[in-house]
Amino acid sequence: MKYNNPVIKGFYPDPSVCKVEDTYYLVCSSFQYFPGVPIFESKDLINWTQIGHCLTRESQVQLGKVGSSGGVFAPTIRYNNGRFYMTTTNDTTRQNFYVWTDDIYDEWSEPIYVEQGGIDPDLYFEDGKAFFMSNGKDDNGIGGIVQCEIDIETGSKLSPSRSIWQGTGGRYLESPHLYKINGRYYLMAAEGGTEYGHMVIYARGESTSGPFEAYPNNPVLTNRNKGGYELQGVGHGDLVQDNEGNWWMLHLGFRQIGQWLTYHHLGREVFLTPVAFDEDGWFTAGHNGTTLTSFDTDRNWGPVIQQEKKLYTFENTDWNLDWCYLRHPIAANYLLEPDKATLKGTAVTLDIPASPTFIGIRQRDFNAVISCDVSLTHGEAGITLYMDENHHYDLAIRKAETGYIVIERLNIGDIKSIEYEIDLESDNHATLIIRASHECYSFLIQANGKDTLLGTAQTRYLSSEVAGGFTGVLIGLYAYGEEAKAEFSNFKCEYL
Repeated sequence: MKYNNPVIKGFYPDPSVCKVEDTYYLVCSSFQYFPGVPIFESKDLINWTQIGHCLTRESQVQLGKVGSSGGVFAPTIRYNNGRFYMTTTNDTTRQNFYVWTDDIYDEWSEPIYVEQGGIDPDLYFEDGKAFFMSNGKDDNGIGGIVQCEIDIETGSKLSPSRSIWQGTGGRYLESPHLYKINGRYYLMAAEGGTEYGHMVIYARGESTSGPFEAYPNNPVLTNRNKGGYELQGVGHGDLVQDNEGNWWMLHLGFRQIGQWLTYHHLGREVFLTPVAFDEDGWFTAGHNGTTLTSFDTDRNWGPVIQQEKKLYTFENTDWNLDWCYLRHPIAANYLLEPDKATLKGTAVTLDIPASPTFIGIRQRDFNAVISCDVSLTHGEAGITLYMDENHHYDLAIRKAETGYIVIERLNIGDIKSIEYEIDLESDNHATLIIRASHECYSFLIQANGKDTLLGTAQTRYLSSEVAGGFTGVLIGLYAYGEEAKAEFSNFKCEYL
């Protein structure tokens, strides 16, 4: 069986997975975007379909004035006694909590909070007990992977928080997950930071609380020494066993823009790597401990064909699944129809940590052509390639003193510059076009029967290496101005 990585493309970081009967369910981080924590399902671990979000109500998560890369950090999804649980952190409020549902296609509960610090929480169930883990410091101030037993109905601690493993010495010990496999307890985690030094490590013990013995050949998975290789930043994994008894790891990684160009702007994505146990009960992962762009395994699942969607339009996407908002939206400002969107602007710009009129879809690959017909009455409206408040490229129509203009604006840190503008005279509509490649975006308009190139901008200035943070580029539609009203139609994002 051969498949290509990543198995979920674009900004879907920190994957966690569980299996119920013959179906796999996966969740990812969402940070300042709403709805929060996207959920996917799959029958084969390779083809994933988004089915919803865990956090769909403002009462479930506080995102007001949350800066980029704040908000909802790494989730864990688990299933126990007929019920799904998703636990996560709101890093801005420094609260760990979980929600639950008996029907994964329906709404999730209100949050249940756990009085334990750190991030990247995990839930483990055994013999009627629920154990909660995160990184951080325990009740005695000892750092590491911290564990307590909780009352799963209330979130109340039933035992003190205790540090059960200190990792292997790498920085930023995080992403703990506990498993019982063949009678032993395996504690897997990540170190190195979610960047080029990222790695997966693990240890094993005879009880839920250890002591844990580290795998002698840690890290079990990392691409940190594969210089010049497209896939980097491999780490933060979760294990799952398939129907044939094979083990796999779903984990994050990212694709850099060029062989020697160490920048990534698509965000951290979801990768699938085979895992194998030896006769001593230790497991290895990938190809000599690394993740590849494709694996050709001897695991036979029958006729599994990896599907890849190349064209995204209003008509073939779901406003409630594929698209998202910056923080909690003002619903009255959005009229979302099957073939068009009408947005009402406010005084809130894309440059502040609030909720501008914005709805976005993740950029999933390097080479693409993005186009949309845009018309407006007042203010400004267009397409933004959005990384964060200080790093976004905008192609927009703006109402001028006499008539309308189209602008290309680059926002890179403290530099906010309109690089080019073109007069539409009395026309209040145009087709906006962005051509994307690994290293460059090109901005064009189609008006009065011709295409006009406004300018170009390098992708690297929207990368995590420049902007910082943990997100990726979204293709956003936005409107700005208290009297602004814009209509978007014929949206296309075609990957080449």
